[in-house]
Amino acid sequence: MSLDNYKHTVADRFMRYVQVDTQSDPASPTQPSTMKQKDLSRILAEELKQIGITDAELDEHGYVYATIPATTDKQVPVLCFCSHVDTAPDCSGTGVKPVLHMSYDGKDIVLPDDPTVVITTKEHPYLKERIGDDIITASGTTLLGADDKAGVAIIMDLAAYLIQHPEIKHGKIRILFTPDEEVGRGVAKVDMKKLGADLGYTLDGGERGHLEGETFSADAATVTFNGVSAHPGYAKGKMVNAIKVASAFIDKLPRNEWCPEVTEGKQGFVHPVHLEAALERATVQFIVRDFETAQLAHHEERIRELVSKTLAEFPGATADVVIKEQYRNMKEILDQHPQVMDYADAAYQRAGIKTERMSIRGGTDGSRLSFMGLPCPNLFTGEMGIHSKQEYVSVQDMEKAVEILVHLSQIWEEKS
Repeated sequence: MSLDNYKHTVADRFMRYVQVDTQSDPASPTQPSTMKQKDLSRILAEELKQIGITDAELDEHGYVYATIPATTDKQVPVLCFCSHVDTAPDCSGTGVKPVLHMSYDGKDIVLPDDPTVVITTKEHPYLKERIGDDIITASGTTLLGADDKAGVAIIMDLAAYLIQHPEIKHGKIRILFTPDEEVGRGVAKVDMKKLGADLGYTLDGGERGHLEGETFSADAATVTFNGVSAHPGYAKGKMVNAIKVASAFIDKLPRNEWCPEVTEGKQGFVHPVHLEAALERATVQFIVRDFETAQLAHHEERIRELVSKTLAEFPGATADVVIKEQYRNMKEILDQHPQVMDYADAAYQRAGIKTERMSIRGGTDGSRLSFMGLPCPNLFTGEMGIHSKQEYVSVQDMEKAVEILVHLSQIWEEKS
């Protein structure tokens, strides 16, 4: 089965969706963290209804739920295809102007609104593999939003295709669009009972052929140093400056190991991401990452040891270390359900694509969903250069991802 004769809507949808500002906010306590994310979610729910999906709904927390009805009498596990609508806080998502570069010729791509922003094959070698494709970029002043509006557009195009082709046999498919993935709260309020799926696939990966079934396990660590305040004119023997205590602690962090600047592959790290300091109190926030969940405890014990060494240098100072679980390596769950990855592998093969099983030095909505009872690896979308003004995506990659979802839906029906 090929979609060669199908007039894809994925590129048109994508270029419309990226113009809606959906940037999330890590400092906001609300869900979603920014109400503007719902601007796109409302559009998606309405477009799903226009496609012919009658139960599409947007809930109060910013989630879109919808069903592509089964076209078979078989009892097939309910699939969920999931992508997130928000874009990263790292780069502006306001006023995105997508630019379509037809039949990319392999030369540097100079973005029109800021010619100093240039996408080169030297910095982005994957572009060499996409010569001849139609490439979409932003205009140079914002990110593009392919992470993850490419995934959103792929799922929307899939829905349109399957509704138009009821002769394709598949089970019930649930669609889930989430807010706040970029700030780590993407599935915090998903109603799993309402979702009613048995397994899932996120569409939030990069290069064509990548199939991601392993992520970091992740914790957050907060170290709070308490100093002793005194009038600086009469502080001798009394004052303990928490700013200096925290600085001495940070200075003890290794520079040539144990940090993201020098780690790769399956190496974990501890990474300070925020410092807030005053005389009486200083707080250092860390993210702690490792592919082996058990190693997180070792990393955290090392943090405590460095805290103790620091306090020994500053009599009178005290400290608290608080650890918070963030997400866990989806591989721990997926290994219990090997067919979830195997069937995705088969779908890639049917589409004529060689599968590369990859590990993510990060996490996805699928990390959390897997531990919420929904085994959920990550499929490619073509999104590249993410979180930056040099972000780009291949139209043909997105179209190929749509084809893979069709194959995947069929394979689960055939194997049931």
